[in-house]
Amino acid sequence: MAVMHYPCGCYTLVVAFRLSSQQFPRPCATAEVLRTKECCPLWEGDGSVCGARSGRGFCQDIVISDRPNGPQYPHSDIDDRERWPLVFYNRTCQCAGNFMGFNCGECKFGFFGANCAERRESVRRNIFQLSVTERQKFISYLNLAKNTISEDYVIVTGTYEEMNNGINPMFADINVYDLFVWMHYYVSRDALLGGANNVWTDIDFAHESAAFLPWHRVYLLHWEHEIRKLTGDFNFTIPYWDWRDAQDCQVCTDELMGARSPLNQNLISPGSVFSSWKVVCTQPDEYNSRAALCNGTGEGPLLRNPGNHDRARVNRLPTSADVEFVVSLPEYETEPLDRTANMSFRNVLEGFASPETGMAVRGQSTMHNSLHVFMNGSMSSVQGSANDPIFILHHAFIDSIFEQWLRRHQPPRTLYPAENAPIGHNDGYYMVPFIPLYRNGDYFLSTKALGYEYAYLLDPGQRFVQEFLNPYLEQARAIWQWLLGAGVLGALVAGIVAAAVALACRKRRQRKKKSVSAYGERQPLLNSSEEEGSTSYQTTL
Repeated sequence: MAVMHYPCGCYTLVVAFRLSSQQFPRPCATAEVLRTKECCPLWEGDGSVCGARSGRGFCQDIVISDRPNGPQYPHSDIDDRERWPLVFYNRTCQCAGNFMGFNCGECKFGFFGANCAERRESVRRNIFQLSVTERQKFISYLNLAKNTISEDYVIVTGTYEEMNNGINPMFADINVYDLFVWMHYYVSRDALLGGANNVWTDIDFAHESAAFLPWHRVYLLHWEHEIRKLTGDFNFTIPYWDWRDAQDCQVCTDELMGARSPLNQNLISPGSVFSSWKVVCTQPDEYNSRAALCNGTGEGPLLRNPGNHDRARVNRLPTSADVEFVVSLPEYETEPLDRTANMSFRNVLEGFASPETGMAVRGQSTMHNSLHVFMNGSMSSVQGSANDPIFILHHAFIDSIFEQWLRRHQPPRTLYPAENAPIGHNDGYYMVPFIPLYRNGDYFLSTKALGYEYAYLLDPGQRFVQEFLNPYLEQARAIWQWLLGAGVLGALVAGIVAAAVALACRKRRQRKKKSVSAYGERQPLLNSSEEEGSTSYQTTL
């Protein structure tokens, strides 16, 4: 059995809001729902199942694709993620029109408004192009998510078998940020075959095959959506880190994602809010030894030691030339549709093949994988990698490279594998562990169709506005009260000075008139031909 990890030589005030995310909706985490297998909650807007009364959706049987999977996972009816989500539910809300969500109470990606009728395109920007205020806001949003319990969603802490087939539900609360960490763990964890350390490791529903890019695209879209819901800031977009040609961790500063601690090079600087974060789901070997799932409890501080990694595995970070080579590859996926594939755009971008030759390599990590290994800490193990907030910046840029490839090659959907990919990766497979449900192939399309864009992919005029003009406008908005106050004060001072000057001039003229009267003569300032203009001249002066 192959070991699944980012090859690195090392393994490594609570606020409540109404949120809409994914995984297990709280209304569907009861013994009764697990018995009926019907996850069709009411929409609060009209009190009907799936908002049916308002035409938002309806409760429907889940139809699962029967196309064959690849040979990488030889088991059947062992893992709860097989034929997702049928182990837990066989009926869910199917939303109509522009509606989305586990109860059809939300809008599809790219749509806004009470009736989801407003189409809007959001722009994700380079984190270094954000204003100071925007960067601080991004970090505060991350920390708010880390300290806010999700009201609408819970995580599963036991297998369906451990729940006695649903009779004894095993779910737990979790904060909004760690919900996404847990999801990344759950989709990539080993399959539990029964008993201590009896696991199948060559399984991952979001990595090492075709679904890697569509799955993470939906993952980031949902993460972005949840931050908007949590903060009420519907203009928020995930920033990206353009790491091409980087020599070090450019975002590892206390102003951004946290510098290295001067006391312990494996920890985050005390000057960063991230130094107080606790990680979850980082001990897969321990879970396997107990044949258990991660339950979302804290497991220690966030670890990061960028650059002090295995140099034999990663000798440099990706370059602009590497990215250009990857984007030039015409085939999205090639046989055998896994990490041994050659000349596969997905496999080279994910980092299991060379960005110079396109051929699969062993013992080395390139492209996407190389950044994970380079961080040398919590981000370097697949299952717990999302604990590090750099994960978000990194994957946003990976998603932008995927977008470059889609625009250059404009592939038909038929180019995405319909069958024989590793389990979880075929076109028609529903993404684990999302509820509502999303098929892999449905997200093999441009960001334009999903309502977002990347600043550096815009045309030059639009890019200037997004990357250069907007930050200054944002700064102006942040200090407009001060600017207004300064303007008013300046006007008052100018008025006082002008009045003082006018008064002084008037007194001077009066003194001169008295002087002329005393000597009985008048000496004109200007010639008679200029006398008419003298008044306006002096007034202007």
